[in-house]
Amino acid sequence: MQAWPSPPIRPLPGRGRPLRILDTATAAVRPLDAGPTARLYVCGITPYDATHLGHAFTYLTYDLAQRALRDAGHAVRYVQNVTDVDDPLLERAARDGMDWQDLATREIALFREDMTALRMLAPDAYVGVVEAIDMIVEMVGELVACGAAYQVDDDVYFSVAAAPAFGEVAGLPRDEMLALCAERGGDPGRAGKKDPLDPLLWRAHRPGEPSWPSPFGAGRPGWHIECAAIARHHLGVVDIQGGGTDLAFPHHECSAAHAEVAAGTRPFARRYVHTAMVGLDGHKMSKSRGNLEFVSRLRRAGADPAALRLALLEHHHTDAWEWTPASLPAARERLERWRAAVALPAGPDAAPVLAAVRERLAGDLDAPGALAAVDAWAAAALADGAVVRAGGSGGDAVAEAGHARSYGDAAGVGGEAPALVARLVDTLLGVDLEPVRPRGS
Repeated sequence: MQAWPSPPIRPLPGRGRPLRILDTATAAVRPLDAGPTARLYVCGITPYDATHLGHAFTYLTYDLAQRALRDAGHAVRYVQNVTDVDDPLLERAARDGMDWQDLATREIALFREDMTALRMLAPDAYVGVVEAIDMIVEMVGELVACGAAYQVDDDVYFSVAAAPAFGEVAGLPRDEMLALCAERGGDPGRAGKKDPLDPLLWRAHRPGEPSWPSPFGAGRPGWHIECAAIARHHLGVVDIQGGGTDLAFPHHECSAAHAEVAAGTRPFARRYVHTAMVGLDGHKMSKSRGNLEFVSRLRRAGADPAALRLALLEHHHTDAWEWTPASLPAARERLERWRAAVALPAGPDAAPVLAAVRERLAGDLDAPGALAAVDAWAAAALADGAVVRAGGSGGDAVAEAGHARSYGDAAGVGGEAPALVARLVDTLLGVDLEPVRPRGS
């Protein structure tokens, strides 16, 4: 499946710091300890509706992780799936009188447009479930062969008893797992299951549903096995398994169990990183509730994607927050200040702000702290610019403002400081400080 075009990554002087990040499984901020190539797997969309801000906030988290890892000297191998066949997609297509494949194609195209506008780094492998059926069938077969799967009628289930580490990803008590299983696509009440928490691996064909041949009969994959199979095929062991907090259980718990039992080794992922929920009107944004704000709608209404990205960066990835009508205007004002500051002929030393942004991102992707560091530089630059304008113009005025050195020593002071700040904001935060120009200009 085709992803979207990645924005260019412009090099910065020096090197970023090693990434430390909050691991759900241990509830601690831990060093990532990735090798030369950091491997990220992030669960993608089920394409039955457009990209809402909760999606955008989630993918922004792992975009920042990629940028921080690259700046620290790692290569990055990033994989994202698309659940392009599943119950919600089939139900929405039936409701709207559409072919399910046409609906998926339309929404995936819109998602690509949104990701491009928000300057998200594209995955190296962007994989739909439909194109991954063979590798999924292979993993289900491995689980059947090792005695970790069983049939209920013609459906194939995974036995959580076969996974000694089951429950260690989300760390939830059994009663909470049962409640979330029922709420998030499971069927704990189905008769014939060995354990109510046992997840579906292969759903036997039902009339009117798409299906594919397999040794277990015609059908389609369960939800959790798809990510286990795709991640193993494209990455092997994963350094960061990512997604929203609502995926920690049951999705990431079950995916890890499938992969670990099939491979006979642990862990499936070294770190589990989950992004907090974004709310609207007092509730988390969700397609089932319908309280959504869409990236595409905001773009159509004229929102600068750079301002929209800044509005998301205002929040730490572990903090739940609510989108309000004031979110975008505040971000737009910040963007205008930054653009005005980097447009100046000179500015304060950029080396401290580069170091501060690197430190903040290395410390659990502290985007708000990074924004504050750039805010402080921009405020000083604008104040200096006012002094320069009051004192005269040309080289003498710049000298009066105290900007004497050139960028040749990589410190980023004087006339080169604004350019370096613009570059670091672009490279590390993904925000383009080039002003938006009207078409035809």
